[in-house]
Parts: sequence; structure tokens; C-alpha cells
Amino acid sequence: MTAYRTDSGNIEALPYKDKKRYLWILSLLLPTLPLTGIFLFSRTQLEWSLYLPLLISYGVIPLADWLIGTDETNPPEDIVPQLESDPYYRWLTYLTVPLHFIVLTIMCHFISTHNLDWPSIIVTAIVAGGYSGLGINTAHELGHKKTKHEQFLAKITLAVPGYGHFCVEHNRGHHVLVATPEDPASSRMGESIYSFALREIPETFARAWGLEKARLATQGRSTWSLKNAILQSYAITFVFQGSLLLAFGWLMLPFLAIHNGWAWFQLTSANYIEHYGLLRKKDENGRYERCQPHHSWNSNHIIGNLVTFHLERHSDHHANPTRRYQSLRTFSDLPQLPSGYGGMYLLAYIPWLWFRIMDHRLLTLPHVKGDLSKINLDPKNRSRIIEKYSHN
Repeated sequence: MTAYRTDSGNIEALPYKDKKRYLWILSLLLPTLPLTGIFLFSRTQLEWSLYLPLLISYGVIPLADWLIGTDETNPPEDIVPQLESDPYYRWLTYLTVPLHFIVLTIMCHFISTHNLDWPSIIVTAIVAGGYSGLGINTAHELGHKKTKHEQFLAKITLAVPGYGHFCVEHNRGHHVLVATPEDPASSRMGESIYSFALREIPETFARAWGLEKARLATQGRSTWSLKNAILQSYAITFVFQGSLLLAFGWLMLPFLAIHNGWAWFQLTSANYIEHYGLLRKKDENGRYERCQPHHSWNSNHIIGNLVTFHLERHSDHHANPTRRYQSLRTFSDLPQLPSGYGGMYLLAYIPWLWFRIMDHRLLTLPHVKGDLSKINLDPKNRSRIIEKYSHN
């Protein structure tokens, strides 16, 4: 790939090779990881083998992130237009869409044809839900793009975990109010992931419904119109998961309920770690400043980014939401996570350990420097936090 730059009247060739070009296939392959567990089970008949995908997600990938390290490089800006127009990168996201449907169907068939005990059924549902949660990430990448077919693919993908309101809420809600107390998808300092989930999941749905209702009203349409983007995605969920229920029996009711719930919690986990405690300033007119890269936690860990379409370079994404995954950048002085998302999820699930590590990291950010007025504090724990840190 070559870009051309004019410098003092001379045309200069800028050769560039994306060293990660073919490694991005890992983002395409990761949704198939649940199949490794059932493949191993078919060979061994040992139910513990169904835990293998969880071990890879929360053990192998974080360990690989730690061993391999980070990538601090950015593609040259002159090459970005060509990099973003390269259809190869888009096709990786397109091909991921049917994989989510195929993998969940295989998992449901496996559950219906094997006499597993309930712990194994629950674990398999959690595994399936975790990787259907990746479908929300696929939809996240597609749903930010301006082309109608990519937005349509996002809507289809969200039908797998039954989270059809995501694009409406995320694009028109979260990106507008991110890193503010008004945003239910931005976690606050002192707020555990479990408290956050109880706030974020219902409030983001309510916000999405209100935003779509308002949009349809401006067109003179009913909220229950066929043009309702949320209902369109949930209709696909109803058909798809209803078909799984008819094909594989009553066991699909608890299996899909657990699957959906865990998939939603994976998005909650991502939202929790991506903006924890970060706060945008208000100007003299009470308006929030434009979202800057330092309003999101970033991670440059190589493996974690390669398996999530660069989701972990979240700082540049929020500052430039239409920028495609292959061209997302890192900057100096960004809030940096100590691990990739797999490791950070585990940390978040242990609140006391999360607070011990991340509160210190938050307070020592260059734009915070211990000033609690520059942090999005949890109202329920505000007094305790102020008492604990105000003397520092």
C-alpha cells in the first residue's frame, strides 16, 4: 500500500505495510472459540472441557497480553484514507456477522442432544453468551459507519444476544454524554460493577427507547411504527431465538435466558472499564467540553486489540467515532489500563481489588492530579471518597 504526499512541489511516495493486516483475522475467529469446548468434550466426554473457552478468555488472552506487551505505533495519517477504503478490513467484520448466528445454533443443538448436568448447561450458556457479547462489539464497529448496509448488519448482529437497542443508545446517547454524571453507560469512581449493572442496563434501554420515540415523532410516526429501529432488531431476535426454541425444545428457555443475560453483562463490563471515573468539564454556559481522548481509558495491549477489532483503543474511538478500527490511534498521556479487557474484566469482578488499583491510577492521571472535582464520583460513596482522599 502506497500513499503520495506533496511536499514543496515534489511528490513523495510513502510505502506502508500494516504488520497486523492478517492478524486481524483473530477478531473473525474469536466468536468461534465456544466450539473448542464442545469439540474437546466430544473427544473426551469430560464435562470440565466445556470450561476451556472461559480459561482462554480470562486466562490465556490476558497472559498473552502481559507476555507480548503493547503496540504504541500509529499508521501514518497520509495512508489512513487508503487504509480505511481497503475492502479487506470491512469483509472481516461482515463475515463475523453470520458466525454469531451459526455458533449459537451449534451450541443450542449441542445442549439439546447431550445429557448434561445443570452446572455444565449453565457454564455452556455463559460461554455462548460471552461470545455472543462479542456480537455487540461487531455491531459497535459496524453501527458507527455511515453506509446503510453496515448499519443494517449491526442491527442483525444485535439480534443474536437480544440487545437491539444498543446502536440507538450508544450512538445517540452514550457518545453525546460520555464521561458525565448524566450518562448511565459511564461508570463512576467508587461504584462497583454490580451496582453499575443495576443502573446501566435498565437506564440505557429507557434512554434508547426515548431517543427512538423522539426521532419517530419528528417524522409524524408512532413509537410502534415498523420504522422503529429497536423493534426491528428485536423482531429478528424473536424469530431467531423462537426458532431455536422450536427446534431444540424447552431447555432453550433457561439456556437462552442465561446466554442473553451474560452477553448483556459483557457489554456492561466493557462500559464499566472504559470510562471509570472520568469526567468532562463544563464551560461557563454549563455545556460539556467536546469529548477528548483522555475521557476514555485506553489499552494498547496487542492480543486484546487483535481479537476485538481494536476496541481497546477506545480513547481515539470516542474522539473520532467514525474512524475505522484498523486506523485507530494511541496518544501520549492517555488514561491507560494496566491490562487488556480480559484481564480488566476479571479485576472489575473483584470490586475491592479494582478500587485498590484503579482509584490510584485515576487520581494520578495528568489532567486530574488528585483533584476530586475532576472525577465523576458515585453519589452514594461521595462522602467516603472525599474523606479518604481529600487530605492527599
